[in-house]
Amino acid sequence: MPVVWLNWETAHLHGEAWISHHRLRHRLFVDRQQWEIPTFRGLEYDEFDTPAAQYLIWLDGRGETRGVARLLPTTRPYMVKTLWPELVIGKLPESDAVWEVTRFGCDHNLDSKTRRRAVAEILCAMQEFGLQRGMDGYLVVTSRRLLKRVVVNAGCAVTELGPERILGRRPALAGYIHIDRETLRVLRRRAGIADPALRPEMSVAA
Repeated sequence: MPVVWLNWETAHLHGEAWISHHRLRHRLFVDRQQWEIPTFRGLEYDEFDTPAAQYLIWLDGRGETRGVARLLPTTRPYMVKTLWPELVIGKLPESDAVWEVTRFGCDHNLDSKTRRRAVAEILCAMQEFGLQRGMDGYLVVTSRRLLKRVVVNAGCAVTELGPERILGRRPALAGYIHIDRETLRVLRRRAGIADPALRPEMSVAA
């Protein structure tokens, strides 16, 4: 299915997608990974869920959110700069050309084939979103293992911005996901995706 792009201003146009995305985040990051982060009645949220945040949401056939990526502009407060600046060697970005991707995840209740497809479509949607805005890349914080297994293996070019460190109980590093048309082409080819992942009004031609 196409990936829905929404924010505070457009959430009402997509039915239950907004609220089900917060429920999915609770299942992914609180129930499954046991992060100690704010929750309320089965919904996960934090201080970065602001009107500046943009959300790429993968919906199933019933309109329920089963995959998500939250995009934060680095011209506003973002997670790496606020919480983990030591993960980046050098100057932290504050530019319209670089955003941060956070709360990236996919419902583990999906079968493995569907989950791989959803992840690939979200990664394509991230590239399409970035190309639409003339962006250069995304910051991301995750483990080196997951970065390679999920992002690099899908076809994204990634640069590590610092050494892996322990955050809480798990290793993590800051990476930079490059945005360009060749990366989008590779992502689509490897996943067998012929059409834009984002809804037509937000898509970018290959």
